[in-house]
Amino acid sequence: MATRDLQLLDIRPIINSIKTSGNTSKGERFQNVTLRPIIKLQNDLFVAVFRNYIAKHKNVFYEFTLEKRLHYIDNALHKDIKFRNSIKGMIIGQFTTEEYLLYIENSSALNKRMMNIVIQRLQSNIQLFEKVKIAATV
Repeated sequence: MATRDLQLLDIRPIINSIKTSGNTSKGERFQNVTLRPIIKLQNDLFVAVFRNYIAKHKNVFYEFTLEKRLHYIDNALHKDIKFRNSIKGMIIGQFTTEEYLLYIENSSALNKRMMNIVIQRLQSNIQLFEKVKIAATV
């Protein structure tokens, strides 16, 4: 295996709760072995990227109720193709060569899995998207 591939695998977090068996589908196996660890690794980056997305869209996110904020996250990743492709690139860039070859076999279904996991992750981090209030100093 190439040095790059080994280094990528070495930096990924291990998710102990993930279980795979012989009857696990290829898509589910790829999701659990590849996508989940990469998305967990990239979590802080995704939070920063989404904060920037909020700012670039005139901070309207902060005017919404919790329910509408959750919908905003979902909508951003399903409807904003540029943003979606940016997130996909951050994930695909962490694939080993072998994983990429598996990914291109069924990229459409794997993209859906990928985006759903990122949406869940951002929504579960909703408290990190509160508008930072700067206290006035005297």
